[in-house]
Amino acid sequence: MFHVRPTCRFAGLAIALAAALSACGWNRKAEPPPSGETFAADDTYSRTYPVPPATACEATRRALLGQGYVIGETAADALEAVKSFQPESDVHTQLNVRATCVPQTGGGSIVFVNAVQDRYELNTTVKSASIGASMLGSVSLPIGSSGANLVRVASNTVQNQDFYRRFFERVAYYVPSTEGLAPPPPPPVFETLPPDPVPSSESPAAEADAPVGVMDPR
Repeated sequence: MFHVRPTCRFAGLAIALAAALSACGWNRKAEPPPSGETFAADDTYSRTYPVPPATACEATRRALLGQGYVIGETAADALEAVKSFQPESDVHTQLNVRATCVPQTGGGSIVFVNAVQDRYELNTTVKSASIGASMLGSVSLPIGSSGANLVRVASNTVQNQDFYRRFFERVAYYVPSTEGLAPPPPPPVFETLPPDPVPSSESPAAEADAPVGVMDPR
């Protein structure tokens, strides 16, 4: 009669448990990122320009003004703009664009842009008043006045790559071009001239200036 050692029994259980866990992990699907966010290495929301950040932000501001946006908060390296749309009679849409300009290593700047679309719907409420009656008690009847206000029902970040591509192309249109400009002249170089040579006693000039001796008539 054979006896199974406890060590072998525990080893068999461990192997079976590992196999079960492996099978569960193999069948489990990877959870998708929230709202499709992947942090992929693409340049949908940024572009580089060979100008300082302040110049790039100024080009961004002009591109937005040229498309009917209203500039809100603005700074030397950031700005916000908004544009309103009315796709339906009771639907109002706003597109908010935020741009940030930061310096790039080695020169130039990077412009980061984010657009958020907010959707509003018209909410109408009818006011009523209570009228007291001796036999019926209090009765609420509409009095004909109503109030309407916009209620935000949706908000999402624009992820359309074609939208950002056209936007950055418009920004590049307002970036001042550096092509065809002559380079600035180099700074003047002031050279130190050597001093004039000092005439020696053996030079012809010294011999010409030397006094002529008087000859003896004898």
